[in-house]
Amino acid sequence: MRLPVGSPRPFHLRVDDSALDDLRARLANTRWPDSETVMDWSQGVPLDYLRSVCHYWQHEYDWRACEDRVNARAQFLVDIDGVPIHVLHVRSPEADATPLVLTHGWPGSVLEFLDVIDPLVDPVAHGGDAADAFHLVVPSLPGFGLSGRPTVTGWNRERVADAWVGLMAALGYERFAAQGGDWGASVTNQLGLRHPERLVGIHLNLVTVGPPPGEPVTAEEEADLAAWRRVDDHQSRWEVGYMHQQRTRPQTLGYGLTDSPAGQCAWILEKFRSWSDCGDDPVAGFGIDRLLDNISLYWLTGTATSSARFYWECQPAGFGTPVDVPAGATIFPKEIRRPPRSWAERVYRDLVYWNEVDRGGHFAAFEQPTTFVDELWTCFRQIRKRGMASDES
Repeated sequence: MRLPVGSPRPFHLRVDDSALDDLRARLANTRWPDSETVMDWSQGVPLDYLRSVCHYWQHEYDWRACEDRVNARAQFLVDIDGVPIHVLHVRSPEADATPLVLTHGWPGSVLEFLDVIDPLVDPVAHGGDAADAFHLVVPSLPGFGLSGRPTVTGWNRERVADAWVGLMAALGYERFAAQGGDWGASVTNQLGLRHPERLVGIHLNLVTVGPPPGEPVTAEEEADLAAWRRVDDHQSRWEVGYMHQQRTRPQTLGYGLTDSPAGQCAWILEKFRSWSDCGDDPVAGFGIDRLLDNISLYWLTGTATSSARFYWECQPAGFGTPVDVPAGATIFPKEIRRPPRSWAERVYRDLVYWNEVDRGGHFAAFEQPTTFVDELWTCFRQIRKRGMASDES
């Protein structure tokens, strides 16, 4: 579907001092609940842990430092079908670099990718090869962070994929590669499905395929299936409450999260603990400033409700429609879902690259930036070889 797309206009991030003053005042006046009755995270974010994070947020955290990091990159707003889309656009010094769109998910943001931009656009300066360079396009999903909030229904993953094609064209790229995890993986899937002629290839760090329905499985797959069911049972019981709420009643949820920074902090912090390779301590795993950069972006832009609404728009979950564009995947050990390659091959019919790494989780670029960069270099190197072989034949 072709969507109306405007011309890119420069953007500079600067939050009013009054918004930061309001944040600190709200943190100072937080009405705290009573403490959990367990010694772990099984009832949610522990009270003392959250109070410590919020104390730092109120008294020591520097949002302006985050602004400086973002503003060091070229940024634009592009109106697409009535919604201003925020995008970081960083061109490589290599003129023939591959254009690549990186798509984040929830509760992430474009901030996840700040540490991988330089090596991806200039691999020679970071121990890589010039042929591995990318022109990077890093958009904020509609309703997330610095992008506008849709005021009508219909902004689902399919529409975002169509919007990304228009965005890439507006930036001068008719053919490009795509990468994503979480909702970014869903958008990337839709790009490969809906616009294969525009795609060089795709890479995912979340593969959401399930067991083959109604098909006989090998003995090896029987073990995979048993492991899958154990994870699925655990996830269904303990880890998907947020999804049900955001998928069914995002508006109701939004009142609390938009009014209480401590509530917004807890809602996001819990997921960084549950879905990452951080040993139950997201502050130690990511660093408190990096965590608060991301949480502050949601708070200061007031996008708790609009980002949750994306779940309401994107139903059902999962993906099983065959994709024929060249594809690659990196499976991180603490990812929410870790299907075997044989299941993925039933959906991604030209699965060029598959690798299971030793460390990392759901927020791959944020957690393991060096590994993330290496995986993209390696994956798209294989995809380019596949393309050259096809051209020769």
